Amino acid sequence: MLPLFEKCYSIFFLLYFIFASCFFVSLTATATLLTFWFDKNRRIVHYISCFWGWHYFLVNPFWKFEIEGRENIDPNKTYILIANHASYFDILAMYGLFRQFKFVSKETIFKIPLIGWNMYLNQYVKIKRGNMSSIKEMMATCRHWLKQGASVMMFPEGTRTENGDFLPFRAGSFTLSLELGIPVVPIVIYGTYEVFPKNRNSIHVFQPIKVKVLPPMDPKDYEGKPGKMKDDAVTAMLAVHDDLRRKNAVAIGSGEKPERLVGTSKK
Repeated sequence: MLPLFEKCYSIFFLLYFIFASCFFVSLTATATLLTFWFDKNRRIVHYISCFWGWHYFLVNPFWKFEIEGRENIDPNKTYILIANHASYFDILAMYGLFRQFKFVSKETIFKIPLIGWNMYLNQYVKIKRGNMSSIKEMMATCRHWLKQGASVMMFPEGTRTENGDFLPFRAGSFTLSLELGIPVVPIVIYGTYEVFPKNRNSIHVFQPIKVKVLPPMDPKDYEGKPGKMKDDAVTAMLAVHDDLRRKNAVAIGSGEKPERLVGTSKK
């Protein structure tokens, strides 16, 4: 019965997602028209987007969405935020932080109706994976926003994991940190893979989703060593993710024949 229930719920959620997206895009578009002349970083538009993304967790209270360590992101400071990437729901989870940042996202997301329009309205940063000129442009745009006092949010794995394991981190966020002297804040997301992994067509309804914000990493401690900074971030994030798995693991699928729960493995 559970798989059938989840398929029905997935249809309901998709329809609600589209309806809510129509409403909130209208709201962010209106807010952009009213505030663009004095709100250059689109802070108000981003806050509306945060509520938009976060409120989906209210639709299903069985997800038990929790955030720990939000105080590690001072709203009056600029950061490079990084997080592991396991599901499209990671984006909604990051909105739940209610902190200012510019998402870095692949350009195909900008082409999606409603969602892509909102990305443009927020002046988020797009990148074409595997294209060096696009990567250079993305880095330049991130530098611009960071110098303007706007934090940047990156998924350093570059794409969603297919099995729950962390993918290799790319060095761009750490290079920017050392170049500009801006702290990196590692963020660990647990549970979104179990809710909606890559290549799955239905949403898992009963699952805790946890977000843990780790303390900022001071670039002064890593001068000339972006690789060391990256390795330390990965090690800390892996340890936290493993701990969250042990405490909150819930199998995907029915009680009769649960799928193997895959998460972070240390390599």
